[in-house]
Amino acid sequence: MALLRQEVDPGEVGLDAKALDRLDQHFAHYVDEGRMPGYLVAVSRGGRVAHLTTHGRRDLAAGLPVEADTLWRIYSMTKPVTAVAALILVEEGRLSLDDPVERFVPAFAEPRVYVSGSGADTVTRPADGPIRVRHLMTHTSGLTFAFYHAHPVDALYREAGLESSVIPGSDLARTTEVYASLPLQFEPGTQWNYSVASNVLGRIIEVASGQPLDTFFAERIFGPLGMTDAGFRVTEDQALRLSELYGEADGGIEPIPGLPLHGRPRFLSGSGGMVASAHDVHRFMELLRRRGELDGTRLLAPGTVDLMTSNHLPGGADLRSFGSRPAHDEPGNDGVGFGLGVSVVIDPARTQAPSGLGTYGWSGVATTTFWVDPSRDLTVQFMTQVRPKSSHTIFPDLKRLVHEAVAE
Repeated sequence: MALLRQEVDPGEVGLDAKALDRLDQHFAHYVDEGRMPGYLVAVSRGGRVAHLTTHGRRDLAAGLPVEADTLWRIYSMTKPVTAVAALILVEEGRLSLDDPVERFVPAFAEPRVYVSGSGADTVTRPADGPIRVRHLMTHTSGLTFAFYHAHPVDALYREAGLESSVIPGSDLARTTEVYASLPLQFEPGTQWNYSVASNVLGRIIEVASGQPLDTFFAERIFGPLGMTDAGFRVTEDQALRLSELYGEADGGIEPIPGLPLHGRPRFLSGSGGMVASAHDVHRFMELLRRRGELDGTRLLAPGTVDLMTSNHLPGGADLRSFGSRPAHDEPGNDGVGFGLGVSVVIDPARTQAPSGLGTYGWSGVATTTFWVDPSRDLTVQFMTQVRPKSSHTIFPDLKRLVHEAVAE
């Protein structure tokens, strides 16, 4: 186990300690009001941790505090890790961004696109072209999620048993075949729609590498980077440090089931299956901030990281304009594009909260987030374990408060 620690006083790296105190007080109110069990926040500059706060409980019933070594279900923050894994294989020539998905998952050989109707009366047509690996990594594949309730194809996912994105009791290989049996919402490459695409990418990594996804992650990413707690399961010793998961309820929060981490899961989700500590997330952010190298270990070439963290939406579009689905028509998507597995700020003047040009990162459904701001040489992570019922202001507030703390 490795522990994240504060390494430098905020003022030494151009951060305002009083502003960081205001940040802590802001989120402490969430805990005091019963809207959050506890949290960890870390702000680093130039790779050095300048602010690290833990507050509240990781388990309310047991009275256990949030500590620097607490483990968190990071859910969709798994997706950037999956993207890095895929790019490792791209650099090795075992995978190409332009490869048709069918090369690795033959069930995707003849994709069909939704035209009209619903249920048994759904009308589809052959897609004009294949789904490519780059479509998966940019969420422009035409795949979707069952929980949107915004399109007839979403309903077809629910009818297929994909409410939680996996066929109950199934594995990654079988589940991706079920995805392939369903129509696409749109022609690949023509729209942005956040989806199960990273699970398909995870399966491609398995086929291209000849290894299970968890083995590839452990041997090629977690081990080399010293991400000692990261993975798809927790050991008996680690379980003592795992935070309880909560959901929003009337008047507060209540415990809810989380990822089945006690034992190797049958379904290895490249979309959202990981658990990690703050130290693990810091190491991963540092790999990206340093453009593919950390402590003498290089996983990716600098140009590959630059490609990953550049906007890939056509014509410089952002998530709101290129994501025509109702789920994406929200202010938080203004001025934000998408790279390969991460969001990318392309117009700071239009973002919901202050952000530097080129800032990239991603968040998880249990209210975890990270970002790297290259223009300010800044990395930030925030960890708690609350699944909200609807959108909240935690992330915009966090970005605003961090922005106020940057003194120079």
